Amino acid sequence: MVSIQARKQRKARANAPLHERRKAIASHLSKELREKYNRRAITVRKGDTVKVIRGSFKGHTDKVSDVDTKAYKIYIEGLTLSKSDGKKVARPVDPSNVILTKLDLSDKYRREKLGETEVPVEEKAKAAPAVAKAEAKAETKEASK
Repeated sequence: MVSIQARKQRKARANAPLHERRKAIASHLSKELREKYNRRAITVRKGDTVKVIRGSFKGHTDKVSDVDTKAYKIYIEGLTLSKSDGKKVARPVDPSNVILTKLDLSDKYRREKLGETEVPVEEKAKAAPAVAKAEAKAETKEASK
């Protein structure tokens, strides 16, 4: 049972375990993805491509470089702030301020959840070097025995 009291909702959000926080870090899908997958929102993952729709970086489109479940924030490549000593630091963005324009479908469980049956061609190309490297490593172990 979830309370409708704002103070209890804030408390539940602040004290939520990490597995529940991960589910709360979700963003809306673009119109094309919304029609394709027949859903409005999905959890944001590292590797997804997002477009910022609110804030000072409005219009910026790039990949998600990190997801901070503790702070309910995401980090996007290319979004940085300058500190007073000149260092660049990543700018945290609230997931409600972005829309997902391209999903990372390299995970088979995520594909199953979305109803996808096979890996897109560009995902296969990214995974191919890693698979080849693993196979080569296995062959060298067998050869050394």
